[in-house]
Amino acid sequence: MFRRLNILLLLLLLNSCALPPDSPRFRPSESLPPYEQENFEQYVRETRAWIADNRAFIGEDRELEIELNTPFEIRPDEPAKHGILLVHGLGASPWYFIDIATAMANDGWLVRSILLPGHGTRPADLMLADNKDWGKIIAHHANLLAVEVDELWLGGFSTGGNLVTSHAYTDDNVDGLLLFSPGFYPDTNYLFLTPAISYFWDWLNIDDEDNIATYQSLPSRGASLYYRSVSTVQKNLKSAQFDKPVLMTMSQHDSVLVPNTMLTAFQNRFPNPKSRFVWYGESPPNLNDPRVTTLSSSLPDRRISTFSHMNVLFAPENAYYGEAGSYIMFENGQDDIPRPANPEDLWFGAWGQSEEEKYHARLTWNPYFVELLDNIREVAVD
Repeated sequence: MFRRLNILLLLLLLNSCALPPDSPRFRPSESLPPYEQENFEQYVRETRAWIADNRAFIGEDRELEIELNTPFEIRPDEPAKHGILLVHGLGASPWYFIDIATAMANDGWLVRSILLPGHGTRPADLMLADNKDWGKIIAHHANLLAVEVDELWLGGFSTGGNLVTSHAYTDDNVDGLLLFSPGFYPDTNYLFLTPAISYFWDWLNIDDEDNIATYQSLPSRGASLYYRSVSTVQKNLKSAQFDKPVLMTMSQHDSVLVPNTMLTAFQNRFPNPKSRFVWYGESPPNLNDPRVTTLSSSLPDRRISTFSHMNVLFAPENAYYGEAGSYIMFENGQDDIPRPANPEDLWFGAWGQSEEEKYHARLTWNPYFVELLDNIREVAVD
């Protein structure tokens, strides 16, 4: 979704706005679905029906598309002491957490993953949402979950990491955070322009919509919503430290964020001794924090050069994004090298990863997924 947002914004300023094709995917629905139902079961049922009625379907398997975009709950076999509410990133879907949610439920957690308003149907629906919608849905479902468990945790990926962190600053019920590539510090100098741009141009980027779990195209309104989440979370981080336990993950080669700034923020703003930062890459120089774990992202035996913004969430066995999954993100910012005919010649890395005579698709699974689950247990279990 983000890729090089600063490049897109610069091109928009230098040229003209992106013009979408005449397709339902680029025309918003009549309204957003309700999201403050009395219970989670009703929320899931009504949201699923709304997706079925409003989605601009991509492929023939409509049930699968509905399933991957519908909020879900996984309950453990026994009554749960711990509960976690998971919030996806900009353009993504609740399904992004399916592997983590399944593992945590097996560990005894009550797990829920919600759908941010504007998602799950068509990219143009991001034009309907605002930051109040996103704040309200997290607050509402955090309150619903808090009633059922002794300990309430929040988890977020990318923009979702911003949103849950900001909510945790205002909600004493929150006992800790799991933050996967949280989008605190974006790698762009032009993001502050997006609220103004959204008044004049509808689209920053138009792409083929071939991914059933993620929007590929980006309305300017969506970029503006991300900017607001960045502004809010940065103000919170400046105002006070967050002293409850936090797990944070980051790829050294994240093309969306500024990884070193993220690491510094962890060390300075998240002081809890139980907190952990998992750094995928080479060990940063002069690092002297026992809470930071470094795992190499160069794994040539698996044709992996670097880790991406998104791959931390997915197990290698994932049927869609996994090592042998059905979807491969071939488009990766490389125009000067042909795509290999033999799948065994394909390499994987972050967006824009470039290396002579190697075509890199996006890495969409985490070779250290089992270790990530251990990290979660270390931080979030008494």
